[in-house]
Amino acid sequence: MTRLFAATSVLALGIASAAIAADSPSKADVLSTYSNIAEANYDDSLIAAKSLQAAVNALITDPSDATLNAARAAWIAARVPYQQTEVYRFGNAIVDDWEGKVNAWPLDEGLIDYVDSSYSGPTDENEFAALNVIANPSFELSGETIDAAEITPELLGETLHEADGIEANVATGYHAIEFLLWGQDLNGHGTGAGNRPWSDYAQGDACTGGNCDRRAQYLSAATDLLVSDLEWMAAQWAEGGAARVALTADEAAGVSAILTGMGSLSYGETAGERMRLGLMLNDPEEEHSCFADNTHNDHYYNGVGVQNVYLGTYTRIDGTPVDGASLSDLVIASDPSLDAEMKVKLANTMQALGVMKSTAEAGFAYDQMLERGNEGGELLIMGGVNGFIDQTKTIERIVTTLQLDQIDFEGSDSLDNPDAVFQ
Repeated sequence: MTRLFAATSVLALGIASAAIAADSPSKADVLSTYSNIAEANYDDSLIAAKSLQAAVNALITDPSDATLNAARAAWIAARVPYQQTEVYRFGNAIVDDWEGKVNAWPLDEGLIDYVDSSYSGPTDENEFAALNVIANPSFELSGETIDAAEITPELLGETLHEADGIEANVATGYHAIEFLLWGQDLNGHGTGAGNRPWSDYAQGDACTGGNCDRRAQYLSAATDLLVSDLEWMAAQWAEGGAARVALTADEAAGVSAILTGMGSLSYGETAGERMRLGLMLNDPEEEHSCFADNTHNDHYYNGVGVQNVYLGTYTRIDGTPVDGASLSDLVIASDPSLDAEMKVKLANTMQALGVMKSTAEAGFAYDQMLERGNEGGELLIMGGVNGFIDQTKTIERIVTTLQLDQIDFEGSDSLDNPDAVFQ
């Protein structure tokens, strides 16, 4: 009787497995969903950036506490969809080649504007670390005199960004705009974010910080450039767009690209460079959004982005769902238990990130969590780190189960060679 039950169970399992296999989506369908989510996600990032642009224009036209705070709120809102797109990095060359223009960090903010006297000046590594282009309508770059009398998107994107080939010379993107809205966070591990006064954009005698007209020019140019960069990327994922075409040219390589983005963002980039490294150094300047104290949201929405592409579902900022055949469906067809494991690990990571996010929103900011000896802060951050690392292990198993070529995920010394961090 027991044997008959076992045989019947095996038969039922075989029938169920066959049914699952029959329902397996094509790789082409999975890649289509992935591309549709990318298109919608970048379009949402563009919509939010245009709202930021309108708020920035209002600040420049009528500087006040109210318009500055509205621009800050628009910047924070704009980060929500954008951070979910970062899972499209690493596996898609077109995104990697472009990403540095919109989300590069950390930055030597002295390149852009005035800084506190405690800020280090030019160094052997970066002579432009305290250039302050807002205060200087011309400067020397590689033996050439640069006319910066008018601060334009072209000046920022083509000349100043990564000036002299130095990555810390970040002149464009979200974090340059963040600095111009908040200013430096001089609180260390104490309470509070940057506190730039609205009068830094005032006219006449009310202007503080000097060069208010040029500061407004810079903020306007950087925001306009962000909008145009996002317009370009959204178009690359539309039907016939270069990113979509490249992804679907080879279906197996396309699926590998999805997993490369998931694993690299989870492991080396977020768990390593953005979380574990800052905790090892106990450095508040290692925050991803260090001027606005918005880093908890950056990490949280990176986690959401990874979950989105695995499950093949995304909720647009207007509430519209975008979904379809998913990587999860593909894994179910090969190994249902592995899919269940992946979903549990994604949920565990999001739970840990959610606790970190809610704690930060309650007043225990991310830079406070980074303070040496703060055991509670370390536990919160390491909860996210461990979640990302653990889900990457399952992503590696998925690569094997789907019989894809080996993938080298982005690494980080903070995870792979901790001693090197302090050398």
